[in-house]
Amino acid sequence: MYDIIVLGGGHAGVEAALASARLGNKTLMILGNLERVAHLSCNPSIGGPAKGIIVREIDALGGQMAKTADKTMLQIKMLNVSKGPAVRALRAQADKVAYPRYMREVILNTPGLDCLEAYVVDILVEDGIATGVELENGERYYAKVIIISSGTYMSSRILVGQTTREAGPDDQKTTKKLSEALRRLGFKLIRLKTGTPPRVKRASVDFSKTLPQEGDRFPYSFSHETTEILPFEKQEKCYLTYTTAETHRIIRENLHLSSMYSGLVEGVGPRYCPSIEDKIVRFADKSRHQIFLEPESLSLDEMYIQGLSTSLPPEVQTQLVRSIPGLENAEITRFAYAIEYDAIDPRQLKTSLESKLVKNLFFAGQVNGTSGYEEAACQGLIAGINANQLLKNKPPLVLRRDEAYIGVLIDDLITKGVKDPYRLLTSRAEFRLLLRHDNAEARLIGYGYEIGLVSEDRYRNFLRKRETIDNLIFKTKTIKINPKPEVNEYLLDMGMMSLNKTVTGYEFLKRPRAGFSDLEKVANVSFSEDDAIKEQAAIEIKYEGYIEKEYKEAKKLERLESKRIPDDIDYDAIPNLASEARDKLKLVRPETISQASRISGVNPGDIAVLLVWLEYKKNAVKPV
Repeated sequence: MYDIIVLGGGHAGVEAALASARLGNKTLMILGNLERVAHLSCNPSIGGPAKGIIVREIDALGGQMAKTADKTMLQIKMLNVSKGPAVRALRAQADKVAYPRYMREVILNTPGLDCLEAYVVDILVEDGIATGVELENGERYYAKVIIISSGTYMSSRILVGQTTREAGPDDQKTTKKLSEALRRLGFKLIRLKTGTPPRVKRASVDFSKTLPQEGDRFPYSFSHETTEILPFEKQEKCYLTYTTAETHRIIRENLHLSSMYSGLVEGVGPRYCPSIEDKIVRFADKSRHQIFLEPESLSLDEMYIQGLSTSLPPEVQTQLVRSIPGLENAEITRFAYAIEYDAIDPRQLKTSLESKLVKNLFFAGQVNGTSGYEEAACQGLIAGINANQLLKNKPPLVLRRDEAYIGVLIDDLITKGVKDPYRLLTSRAEFRLLLRHDNAEARLIGYGYEIGLVSEDRYRNFLRKRETIDNLIFKTKTIKINPKPEVNEYLLDMGMMSLNKTVTGYEFLKRPRAGFSDLEKVANVSFSEDDAIKEQAAIEIKYEGYIEKEYKEAKKLERLESKRIPDDIDYDAIPNLASEARDKLKLVRPETISQASRISGVNPGDIAVLLVWLEYKKNAVKPV
């Protein structure tokens, strides 16, 4: 008998199993192939816009992804550095051989975590409570909580041209019976699609016809605990090239052979990561599209062609690849394919990621309709944490939209559902200035520490760092800068406005483009704090007004989040609710007024009616 069983060894399954075991639960992870645990089956990268911030949030809560990415990266860079801090995020090229190998070692050396290579065909349920799983060979394993993180392996099939075959990513075994088991339990399933581009032999690429894309010289890392960072000199390069008129001609003439355009595909593909066929059709006015060549591993002579996802036949793929500058003589090592699979409608989940239909049954990752390793990993971590909380009779960890991108993601899933694979974007977060790359630890480490995934030493180190930032900010308020000729001369040389009165260092840093290096020059002072400390202090000073405004808006949201909706509420009994709102509220069954207000089809008038009804019911049961 286990405390928690986790189905799946992808990024969600890994985080769920590790969180469970690290919190003292006897845990079993059932997966198809231990050699492919946390496998990077598509893009060999971790992070990106919004996604990089999720990885930092995972680390702040005590998860594993950030540390593994830091240990196995080939290149790292900060994106959107020319823009505001709200949209900056790290992206690293990961070694797709080293990454799962490192993760596998972590798993095998985690006390209390057992691994079993097998396929699950049924979920055992008694009196509406999940109690265990049944394997293909008839064996049964029992646990108090089950977490399903089956990724893209449920009833999956690979599509290339006019051919299909039942298989998971990279032709791994798929599982049909799990889909059937979930349907029997009453779950609504949806059909989704994703895809992957071709890979080519590195030695066959003419890099002289491409533009090198280097990493950053600054020693960035995802985890605050990482001490050894890959130096710039050892980072691998990526390369930029473009599609051509010939590329577009080949695609247009062969569209009828694409799985997507021949009617073979049933699932809905990702809106924000379309196939090259989709790009040519939807953006017919564009003469070219960016193509990035990315190294897959130091141990592989292989490059990933980012931007060329396709389901065209192999012979057409060869023409397509060789129409791109630098790839005229490319040798394809693996052809591209589309893959479709079953997922659940995530509106059947609570904010904790526990199922509304079956108690003690959690879902995490791409099975909930998301795309991307990072989105999967954060769900796995939350599911693992909340499975533990459930077993210990503690309240679940539910992150608000103003606290974490993880909170935005989960709220979007369970409130709005998905029509295509969900990808997290900065534009989805209304409080993105609060959800920055630089303050992920400050936002979430308290939760990680309280739950038990963040060590005492790490938490104390964070508190000391926070004190250093606060002291630095206070120090800037004590510095006076006078409008001396040499000061104004420096400012004008740097393209900044001159001073016409004495200001504090704090006021000076609020100026556009002014940083701590400028403050040291004009005030003739020196700061011993490291660059990361100074960067965070500068952001907090410079954007103080905007941050304060978002905090005030977030407080309003927090008040609505505190207004709980009873589980047994009868929406049919509430008069004056619009029909669409009534149907949507019955489908989603939101847990709070705030969540209800974000459901598509529920307008402010419906929320007002709901609030009046809840107040009426509250007063109606008061004792006389």
